[in-house]
Amino acid sequence: MSAPPSLFDHAALARNRRRAKESALFLHSTACDMIEDRLSLINRSFTKIAVVSPFPQIWAGLWPDAHIVPDAEVLDLEVGEYDLVIHAMCLHWANDPVGQIIQCRRALEKDGLCIAVSLGGSTLSQLRAVLQDAESQVSGGLSPRLSPMADIRDMGAVLQRAGFALPVADSETLTVEYRDLWHLMQDLRDMGAANALTDRPKHFTPRAILNRASKLYADRFTLPTGRIAAGFELITLTGWAPDESQPKPLRPGSAAARLADALGTDEFKLPD
Repeated sequence: MSAPPSLFDHAALARNRRRAKESALFLHSTACDMIEDRLSLINRSFTKIAVVSPFPQIWAGLWPDAHIVPDAEVLDLEVGEYDLVIHAMCLHWANDPVGQIIQCRRALEKDGLCIAVSLGGSTLSQLRAVLQDAESQVSGGLSPRLSPMADIRDMGAVLQRAGFALPVADSETLTVEYRDLWHLMQDLRDMGAANALTDRPKHFTPRAILNRASKLYADRFTLPTGRIAAGFELITLTGWAPDESQPKPLRPGSAAARLADALGTDEFKLPD
């Protein structure tokens, strides 16, 4: 049986990342700050840390002793070796995101923590919309120009499938201002986030499509500042490797007191 086709071209992705400029990696820096904030709320010290990231320079300053590995299909992580595994801003580039999280789960010791930050489905919704409309209007067709990304419900389900206890998924959107469409597209290239889809067009996007997209973007998404808006959804996943010491939900019907008594109200049956 042949292997299923890969969504992403790893050679193209690696080439894009080699061209990235550190000054444009602000999304990775934002994810770093978010993870720091979350860890500060946990009353526990982590001493055996692994970080999955294509840009190790972003993370090495935070945890000099951390084991930092690239986001290969098979992660260079020892089974049961770490008390904290961070999957840092690369899950959205994975051909098998479930497999990536399962590998992180296997790398944790009991009661170890996994935190993953990834771009979510509403990322660059403005750019996605105008490129689709522009290409449809100019050429009468559509090409795969932006990567598909999972929404928060799908991402939360990944944690459950990987066998994590106490799974939590949440998101926030970062809105960034750009001069115009050309400024945004240059920034994406500088992030190492140019198109790396296996089925991407192998030729340059026709200028007529880009000009039309630029006009649509300005018409629809110009801010009061005169610049255009681009949204980046950052989804954060947290889950713990199961351990007997962790709190567990009570069985249905095992309550020792009535909720109505606690609230000081009357209990009545709802109508059918």
